[in-house]
Amino acid sequence: MPNRRQFLAGSAAALALASLPAAPASATSSSTGRAQNIVLILADDLGWGELGSYGQQLISTPRLDELAAQGLRFTRAYASAAVCAPSRCSLLTSLHTGHATVRQNPFSGPQGSLVEGDTTFAEVLRSRGYRTACIGKWGFGPDLADQPSHPNARGFEEFYGYINHGHAHDYFPDYMWHNGEQVSIPENADGARGKYSPDLFEQRALDFIDTHATEPFLLLLTPTLPHSPSDIPSTGQYASESWSSADKGHAAQVTRLDTMVGRVVDRLKALGIAEDTLVLVTSDNGPHEEEGVNPNTFDANGPLRGIKRNLYEGGVRVPLIAWQPGKVRVGTTDRPTPLTDLLPTFAQLADAPAPSDTDGISVVSLLSSTTAQWHDHLYWMRNDPYSTTLSNQADGGRWNRVAEAVRKGPLKAVRFAPGRDRTTPDSQWYFELFDLATDPGEQTNLAASRPTDVAALTALMRSSWVDKYIRKAYGLNLKGPGLATPGKTFTISATVGNASTSTWTNPLVTLTAPTGWQVRATSPTTQIQIAAGGSFVVTWEVTPPSTAALAPVTLRAEATATYNGNPVKFTDKELTEVVSTIPAPPTASAYLSDLQWVSAKNGWGPVERDMSNGKQGAGDGPAISIAGTTYAKGLGVHAPSEIVYNLGGKAKRFTATVGIDDFSASLSTLGCVRATVVADGAQIFDSLKITAASGGKKVDVDVTGVQVLRLIVKDANDLGSYDHTSWASAYVTV
Repeated sequence: MPNRRQFLAGSAAALALASLPAAPASATSSSTGRAQNIVLILADDLGWGELGSYGQQLISTPRLDELAAQGLRFTRAYASAAVCAPSRCSLLTSLHTGHATVRQNPFSGPQGSLVEGDTTFAEVLRSRGYRTACIGKWGFGPDLADQPSHPNARGFEEFYGYINHGHAHDYFPDYMWHNGEQVSIPENADGARGKYSPDLFEQRALDFIDTHATEPFLLLLTPTLPHSPSDIPSTGQYASESWSSADKGHAAQVTRLDTMVGRVVDRLKALGIAEDTLVLVTSDNGPHEEEGVNPNTFDANGPLRGIKRNLYEGGVRVPLIAWQPGKVRVGTTDRPTPLTDLLPTFAQLADAPAPSDTDGISVVSLLSSTTAQWHDHLYWMRNDPYSTTLSNQADGGRWNRVAEAVRKGPLKAVRFAPGRDRTTPDSQWYFELFDLATDPGEQTNLAASRPTDVAALTALMRSSWVDKYIRKAYGLNLKGPGLATPGKTFTISATVGNASTSTWTNPLVTLTAPTGWQVRATSPTTQIQIAAGGSFVVTWEVTPPSTAALAPVTLRAEATATYNGNPVKFTDKELTEVVSTIPAPPTASAYLSDLQWVSAKNGWGPVERDMSNGKQGAGDGPAISIAGTTYAKGLGVHAPSEIVYNLGGKAKRFTATVGIDDFSASLSTLGCVRATVVADGAQIFDSLKITAASGGKKVDVDVTGVQVLRLIVKDANDLGSYDHTSWASAYVTV
C-alpha cells in the first residue's frame, strides 16, 4: 500500500545493513571500543513511590534498588502524560502532549495512531546500524499488520507483543503479534491460563539480547506490569498479607517486574556486555486505582499529590533509573527530566542525526557529571473522560474536564477548563499555582496572591499547544500508486528528509524491483548534500512485466548519506498490489455497490463475483435493513472480510452506515463485529464493537486524494457466528 516508511521486519534482505557505523567517542565503551547498546524498560502504571529506592516499604524490589544504588536515580523525572497512550507517544517521538500525534487514551473513537510523519528513537538509531526491538505493549493504532502505526513501520525491526491498547489488558491472551503475523498461544485458548504474557516477553527479550550481543542494539521492553487487572499466576510472598486480593496481585506484579529487570541485567553480565549497555527503567505515568487496587495501601505516590489521570506530581512524576557500570555515575539528580529527553539522548550516544523539531534535550552529560541543560518549561495536557475515586478527589471533583499543567523552575501551574473545550476563554478556567520548592505535595494554591505568575504561565500553556504539529521530513519516505497493472508504467518517488541540524553529504538513493521489472530513474539519484531541514527527491518509472500475476510485490528503496563524518542508512519498502485488471477510479459520485472492486474477501450480494456462492457483478446491491431502517443499497460481508476499491485520488468523501443487518439479527443475537476503514494504509474510521442491539454506526470520512480504500470487518467476540454485516448506502462523493 502507498505512503509506507516501513522496515521489512524479519526479512534478511531488509536487515542486511552495510558494515556497522564507527562508534562515536560519546558512545564507545572503554572496554571494547564498540557502540553502546540501549535497553529501555518501560513499566505500566508504576508509581513514583513503588520502588524501595524511592521509599517503598511493603513491596520488595531488590534488583531495581540495586541498580539505583549502583547508578543514577532521577528524583524529578516526568512522564509526558497522566495516562499511557499519549505518554508513550511522547516518549517515542520526543514531543510533549501539546505537539504529539496521540494526545489522549481511546474513549469514543478509534485507538490513537502514530502516522507517517512521526519519527521515533528507533528510526533514528536504525540509521546508524542499530538492531531494534519492541517487546511487550505497543498501544497504538488498529490491530492490523500493514499500517503506518505498526512498530515495524516505526523503526522496530523486531516486534513481539500487543499492538492494541485494549488487547494489552489481557495477561493470558490467546494470541500475540510477531511482526506482521498473529501468533496463536494454544495454552491460553478458550480461556485457559497456560502462558503468562510477562514470561513470554522476558524470554523474547533475552533471546534478542543473545542474538545481537556482538552488535549495537536498542531494546524497548514494555511489559504491562503492573497495569490492572492484578493478574498473576501466584501472589507469592504476599499471599498471607491482610490486603485485598487485588492489592496482593499488584504487589506481586511489581516484584515480578523487578525480577524481569534482574534477569535482563544478569544476561548482559553473562554475555560480557554490561559495560557496553545503558539500562534505563521508568514508567509511563503514576500509580493506578483500578479493579480493586488501592494505591494508598502502598503509599504508591509517596509524598506527591494525585495518581494516574491527575496532572499533579503524583500522576506524572515517575521513577527513572540509569545504570551502566563504569559509564553512568552513582548518585541522584533533581533536574526536572521529561521522558521526551530520551530520543535526543539516544541519538547523541549513537552519533545519529536527531530531528531538530522535538521537545527533548539530551542528558548524556548528566549521566557522567552534574552538568546538563535545563528545560525552560515542561508542559502537560489531559483530555481523558475517565476517573477513579482518588484521582477525582485529587482533582477536586473536576475529573471530566480538560486540564493543562506547566512547570517553570519551581513553579507548577495546573488549570481546568469548565468542560471539555480547551478553547474556552482563560478567565473561565480554574487555576492553581504551587511552589514545588517549598510545597512538593501541591497543597497551597498561590494563584490569588501571584497574578503576574498566573498570567505568564497561562500564556505559556496557550503557546505550548498546537492543533496540528507538522514535523519536518526525516529519513526515507517511499510513495507509489498502491496498484499496478501488468505492462503499464507507473511512477515511484522517494524523499530523503534531513530534519537534523547538520548537513548530510553525498546522499544516494536506490530502488530495487523484482526480476523482470523495468526500473528507470527519471531524476538524479545522488547530489552533493542535503542541507539541514532540507530534502532530496528521486523519481523512477517502473514497468511490471506483461505477464505479472495477481500478487503483492515488494519494491525496496535504500538511502545512504554521511552525517558528521559517519555513514547513515535508511531502508524502506513499498507494497504494490499487482492485479490483472484494475478497475478505473470513479468519474462521478456513486454507490460502491455500483463500482467494480479491486478485490473482495468473504463478501456476498454485490461482491459475489468470483466467490463460491455466486458470480454476480457490480450494480446489483440489494436494499438492506439495519435496526429497523431500510437502506437502498448494501455491501454484504462476513467477518473477517475486506473489500478494496480503487478511488484513484478522485473522491472527496465516503459515507455509509455499517452494522449487523436485521435478517442476521433475527437468526441470532450472538453477532458482534468491528468495522474499520483504511485509506492508503492509514485507518480513518473505527466502529468499535457493533452488535444487532447497538444498531448501525455512521461513517462520514474525508477521502480526498486517497488512492486505495479498504473496508474491513472483523469478528469482535471470538464466536465467528452470525457476523453478517452490511455497509449500507456505501457512497463516494466525487
